[in-house]
Amino acid sequence: MSEFKRTQKNDFSKGSVWKCILKQAVPLTVAQLVHLLYNVVDRVYLGHMGEGDSMALTGVGLVFPVVTLIMAFTALFGNGGVPLFAMARGAGNDKKAGRVLGNSFALLLGSAGVLTILGYIFSRDILFAFGASEESYVYAQEYVRIYLAGTVFSMIATGLNGYINAQGFARTGMLSVVIGALVNLVLDPLFIFTMELGVAGAALATVISQAVSAVWVLSFLFGRRALIPLQRKNITVQRDITRQIFRLGTANFIMQGTNFAVQVACNTTLQSYGGDLYVGIMTVATSVRDVFMLPVSGLIQGAQPVISFNYGAKEYERVRAGIRFNTAAGTVYTAVAWLLVWLFPQFWFGIFSDDMQMLSTGLPMLRIYFFGFMFMALQFAGQSSFQAVGDARHAIFFSLLRKAFIVVPLTLLLPVMGFGVRGVFLAEPISNVIGGTACYLTMRMTLYRALGREIQAN
Repeated sequence: MSEFKRTQKNDFSKGSVWKCILKQAVPLTVAQLVHLLYNVVDRVYLGHMGEGDSMALTGVGLVFPVVTLIMAFTALFGNGGVPLFAMARGAGNDKKAGRVLGNSFALLLGSAGVLTILGYIFSRDILFAFGASEESYVYAQEYVRIYLAGTVFSMIATGLNGYINAQGFARTGMLSVVIGALVNLVLDPLFIFTMELGVAGAALATVISQAVSAVWVLSFLFGRRALIPLQRKNITVQRDITRQIFRLGTANFIMQGTNFAVQVACNTTLQSYGGDLYVGIMTVATSVRDVFMLPVSGLIQGAQPVISFNYGAKEYERVRAGIRFNTAAGTVYTAVAWLLVWLFPQFWFGIFSDDMQMLSTGLPMLRIYFFGFMFMALQFAGQSSFQAVGDARHAIFFSLLRKAFIVVPLTLLLPVMGFGVRGVFLAEPISNVIGGTACYLTMRMTLYRALGREIQAN
């Protein structure tokens, strides 16, 4: 295919907006589904390992904040540059887009090195601060000491994959995830059961899988198929580009960082009021949520480069159409997902654990945790729209609002107010309703109306 035809094919200003979004979103959703195998398959196998399986799940759950913190820096330096990259493409400035890509890669490499070193130095203190007991620490430490070795692979694979999708190669971006996850799927039972490595085997399988994905991503971006390849001359930290990446990536960082704060608050509070059993139940609840969030996440990630491209090209009606499609599709899906969890909680919980005590205690907690799940679609539709057009101020504020200003305080206060461990699970749906509604209404009254005024003016 000629350069001209490839460029035309990946021009997001042509054709129906919803078709452009779905063309990106479907492969990304498949990729998200398979990517979840990196984490979920570990939990499924460990949850059915036999004696001590609930404690193994608890130990892995204690590592979640560490993984989330790594993902926060990945989102800051990797995903933070993707809207900037897409807007530069839309404006026809390929030179700037190439600088953004190279700068992002340099930042990811540097931060991965620093995080790996700090993780090894402070791992014990970190895990106990996150709610570990002497018993669960054994499992958590076994997992985290291996997982940290793959930090650079994880950050490259996840942080740079968005630049493949932003060039219109959604299927290639999907394969970046699928290939690694299939490796993980094969290695997990081999390492955990056949070689009897247990938790260490789950971590080792994840690291190898992430390395395979990272090699795939780099081979494409350095190769000839990329419209805007990763060039060695651009792999530097440039002050002006870094400042712009940081500004847009801060919203991503805060979103992941507040997830980190929530996970720590949940683990420590549950440890105080319910012990290791309830930390394990929260691990299952968040795992079920991760499964159901996949299509929404794929939709949002598929829509962002389309919206950013059209915003850069000043096709404002197409931007509004993209926002409307995101909202409608996301709301309908999350309403159906909420109903499925409410009607069949035992099925979803049973995927991750066959421990009868955990199952009987956890089913009511799962229903509480998922209440009002559809409001998450409003949060994502609003926040991703702000981010796609470079409105970092609103994106950052609503990242903080739902998690830092609502979930964390409620997680700490509701148990004290007499709700006990139920209060920890109740904090999530309350934040979904308040935060999601506030974010979406603000987006409609500011960004969406401003786009309408621009259309009328032209």
